[in-house]
Order: sequence, then C-alpha cells, then structure tokens
Amino acid sequence: MPATTLNIVRCGQGEPLILIHGIGGELCVWEPVMDVLAERFDTIAVDLPGFGGSPPLPDGVSPAPAALAAAIGGLMDELGLASAHLAGNSLGGWVALELGTGHRARSITAICPAGLWERPLRTPGAPGRGGAQRLARRLGPLLSLLMFSRRFRRLALGNVVGDPDRVPRDAARRMVRSYGRAPAYAATNIAMREGFFTGAEEIGVPLTVAYGERDRMIRPVRLPVPGARITVLPGCGHIPMWDRPDLVTALIAETADVGRVAAR
Repeated sequence: MPATTLNIVRCGQGEPLILIHGIGGELCVWEPVMDVLAERFDTIAVDLPGFGGSPPLPDGVSPAPAALAAAIGGLMDELGLASAHLAGNSLGGWVALELGTGHRARSITAICPAGLWERPLRTPGAPGRGGAQRLARRLGPLLSLLMFSRRFRRLALGNVVGDPDRVPRDAARRMVRSYGRAPAYAATNIAMREGFFTGAEEIGVPLTVAYGERDRMIRPVRLPVPGARITVLPGCGHIPMWDRPDLVTALIAETADVGRVAAR
C-alpha cells in the first residue's frame, strides 16, 4: 500500500519516539507530555489517517489497526526511520502493538490499549454506533461557548479522563471538536470492533502495558510477551496524559531505557 503522508508535530532530539492517539482523538492529546519527552527524544506526535490533519486511507482500504500501522510504517519510511520507540493510547496502543509484530519498534508503551479483548465486539453487518459523535458534530459551532461550563466539560470528558478539571478549557474544546469532525471515525470504529489483536508472541522488544485505575472502557489484560510489564496508573482515566503526565512520561522513558539496554 502506498505510504500516506500524515500530519505530525515533531520536536526534541535523541532517539525517535512516535506518539499515537486513540480513536476520535488527534495528536493534541499528547500535549501534556510532549515538552518533557522532547528533552530526551526526537518526539513525533502523529494524527492517524482520517483524524486531525491527516487524510483518510485510500478508497477501498479498511481502516483496521493493521492498515493504520502500515500507514505509520509508511510515515517512518518517509522520515528515514527503520524503527522507533512507540507509545500509543487506546486504538493507538493497538496500532503500536501491530508495529511491534512488524519489527518497527524499539520499545512499546501501550496505554489503555484497545484490541486485547478475546473476541470481536461487533458482528459484521450489525448496526453501527456513533450517536455521540453525531451530537459532537452538531454542537461544533457552540463548543467554544459550552466549554465555559465546568459542568459541560465534566460531562463531555468524564468517560475518558479521570478528572476532567485537569483539562484546560481550550484543550477540552479541541478534544471534543476533534471527535466530532473526524471523517474516518465511523469506519475506524467498525473496523476496530470487528477484530482483536493477535500476534503478541511476535513482539520481541520491551513492552509496558499501562491501564487507568478509573478507565471506564478498558480493563487490565495480560499479554503473552516474556518480560512484559503490566501496571495500573492511579487516579487515571482512559486518556491518562491529562490526569498524570508525570507517570506517563516516566513510563515511556523507562520502557525506552530498557529497549536501549537490550539493543546493546
């Protein structure tokens, strides 16, 4: 499949680190940790195909996690990166795991990763969901005003952030707007729910799987990867970068350090 040119924000110096957001999001979810990570890494936050500023995958290509991973692999080729440290949240965690099976990872930090369920969550042909996204799209012009309401911000972000009050008003507006505007959301959500991650035994790099203590969407699951580290982030929801950026940056750095030692 031809490489897809994806929207990125790149900063810092050091070994390459690619940050991959979850479904309905965009690279702005990494803002709380970008500056700290850039002190140690060539940090590349990417918008997945059909989200944020990235174009969708070509017509006829299902946005399943493996295809999204292939698009990230294409981006890495464009940037001249044979491999990189990877950190992904939710669907982004699944995409990072897929890249790990293709030997593009130096280390993987999977944060509240999707895809670790035992069977598909959706039967092909079943009615799709998406009512919340349609509502977010309709509210688009009003979001700037609505975000002045602490009650509305807590309602809008309560399912994904342990403490919505930690998210600044402008960031909350961008997160909800991104969710509503993503052209690939419906197809990506269907593709994600119709599959599950396989191939964990092929991951041969340091792996940390982190779960949010207050995550309402993903519950802890162990992966059959020798030496994989499983941890729970106290007080954190499904997108813990806002709840505890210190813990997230430490996990990514520690996992990369293990990968750096293992590569020697």
